[in-house]
Amino acid sequence: MKHLSVKKIDTSVARAEDVPALLDAQGVEFQPIDCVDWAADYPYAPKVEFRIAHKGDAVLIEYRVSEQSVAAVAPHDNGRVWEDSCCEFFFQPEGGNVYYNVETNCAGTVLVGCGETREAREAAPAEVLNAISRWSSLGRAPFAERIEPTTWHMALIIPTGTAFHSQIATLDGARMKANFYKCGDKLQTPHFLSWNRIDLPSPNFHRPDFFGTLEFER
Repeated sequence: MKHLSVKKIDTSVARAEDVPALLDAQGVEFQPIDCVDWAADYPYAPKVEFRIAHKGDAVLIEYRVSEQSVAAVAPHDNGRVWEDSCCEFFFQPEGGNVYYNVETNCAGTVLVGCGETREAREAAPAEVLNAISRWSSLGRAPFAERIEPTTWHMALIIPTGTAFHSQIATLDGARMKANFYKCGDKLQTPHFLSWNRIDLPSPNFHRPDFFGTLEFER
C-alpha cells in the first residue's frame, strides 16, 4: 500500500483558483494516478496526476489530466459526475468505519457521499457541497463530450467539514486511509485508474481495504 506525506502550508488561501500557484511556490510534487487495474477490459490510460497539501482546516488538491476526450454533462452537484471526465478522492478518517467519496468532473461539479459500504451512501447536504471551492481550466459550465485531445487542470479546497459525519478538529498530525481515481464511465473510451492498486476482478472504487495512507504534517 502506498504512503504519502501531506505537506502543511500556512496560508489563508480561500479560492481554488489560487491553489496551483501556491503549490508551485511550495514545491509540492505531482503523484501519478496510473494503476490500470482492469486492463483486459479497460486498457486506456490517460495521463493523470494529482498533488495534495493541507492548511490545517482544509485539504488542497490539484489534478492534471491529459486525455483523448472530455465531458462534463452532469448539470448539478451530487449528480452522475463519474460518467464524465472525473477525478475522485476517497478518504477514511482514522478511527472510524465510514469513508467519504469526493468526486469532481472536469467542470468542477462535485458529488460527496459518506457511508461504510458502496451500497449505503449518504449524500452530503448542500451546505457541505457549497463549502468546497473548485476551479477548472475548462470553466464551470456543463458541456457534452468533446472528442479531441485535451489537457486540463482542476483545483479544490476541501474543508474538514466535508467529512460531515466525522469530527476532524484539525488535519495537523492526522492520518487517513485514502485513494485517488480517474474515470469516465460514459466517455467514448471508458477507463478506470487508481493511485493505489485495486486487486479485484471488476471495477469498484468503493473498497477501503485497498486504500493507501496519507500522513498530514503538523
